[in-house]
Amino acid sequence: ILRIVFPSTKKTEFPKLLLKYRRQIGVIAFLFAFGHGMLLVSKRNFDFFDIQTYWIYIQGVVTFIIFTLLTITSNDWSIKRMKKKWKKLHELTYLAMFLLVWHVIDKMWGHWSYLTPLGMLGITSITILFIVRRWIERRKKLTKTKGFNN
Repeated sequence: ILRIVFPSTKKTEFPKLLLKYRRQIGVIAFLFAFGHGMLLVSKRNFDFFDIQTYWIYIQGVVTFIIFTLLTITSNDWSIKRMKKKWKKLHELTYLAMFLLVWHVIDKMWGHWSYLTPLGMLGITSITILFIVRRWIERRKKLTKTKGFNN
């Protein structure tokens, strides 16, 4: 995400470090999501047979499913087996990013601690910068395409 939002960071060592350990970071993120889910399930006594439970927590459930798929396929065997489909599947990371923002805003509304605004500012800033960067890239691509047609 760092390279997507801030392309100039490619020149520093930090993105190389993140890339080197990206699988481990992803698995750790999954483990945090799993732990978070398990704590909520045990604390709130969810009824897994009630569809309303899933509707209330749809953002978290979908994000967790995405994290699960990404974690299961974060290995060399899956990359070789799935080929181009693996890359397509791992693009779900961007959807998970947006769902995570929605999930936190929805669930924390009215229950903010002093850390919540900082987390939200970080997540929202990254998301907005990502959208702006994609929009700029698309505009540049359209400008180049129009330039070749004249």
